[in-house]
Amino acid sequence: MLRTMSVPLVVIPTYDERDNVGPISAAVLHVVPEAHLLFVDDNSPDGTGAVLDDLARGDDRIGVLHKAGKNGFAAAYISGFKWALEREYGPVIGMDADFSHDPAEIPALLEAAGSADLIIGSRYVDGIRITNWPLSRLLLSKMAATYVRLITGIPVADPTSGFRCYRREVLQAVNLDAILSNGYSFLVETAHTTWMLGFRIREIPITFVDRRSGYSKMTLNIFRESLWIVWKLAFRYRLRRRPLAGRRRE
Repeated sequence: MLRTMSVPLVVIPTYDERDNVGPISAAVLHVVPEAHLLFVDDNSPDGTGAVLDDLARGDDRIGVLHKAGKNGFAAAYISGFKWALEREYGPVIGMDADFSHDPAEIPALLEAAGSADLIIGSRYVDGIRITNWPLSRLLLSKMAATYVRLITGIPVADPTSGFRCYRREVLQAVNLDAILSNGYSFLVETAHTTWMLGFRIREIPITFVDRRSGYSKMTLNIFRESLWIVWKLAFRYRLRRRPLAGRRRE
């Protein structure tokens, strides 16, 4: 894979996504053929890693990081982000492998990176844009977003969205070795840290579709972590409810 800051990198964590990785890589590269993909596999028992190796051998735009065990969502992204920084990639996109994030919306994320530092594909701006969720799950998601905003003050409608684009400068400024989260609260933590450091966050509307195949990786422990981590973030900055400083675009 080429090392250049002019090429966007799409980082996709995987665990038991054997049936999805081929279609999602084809869909992403069809929409943004200039992009590179990095899959970070948590030693999937279903053989996802072997499928990814085959994909990488057939296309030099695809890379794979194999983790020794199931280290979790946050660890996968941290490894992927560090890999991107070491290779001087420019904008870095995070998304799921299961088509809940539509690859067709990647160009909009990249375009928005021209005027913001962290772009969040939001389910909750310009209405509610979610397909195939039961009402109970929608209410839980909305309550989680409200909970995060109330405790931290972050002015983001959808702080738990995983479809994002980070400018390189954000990943350089965020101390990835100091991340507290293990699970999906990583998304809240990185958004909050980005905001507190004075970077500009912009939300753009996306349509979220429940996964086509496979199973959800949400567990009770991950849910519990997401409740207390928000308080840790708030106290990390002494309950401050506005950014530390503004930043100018270079």
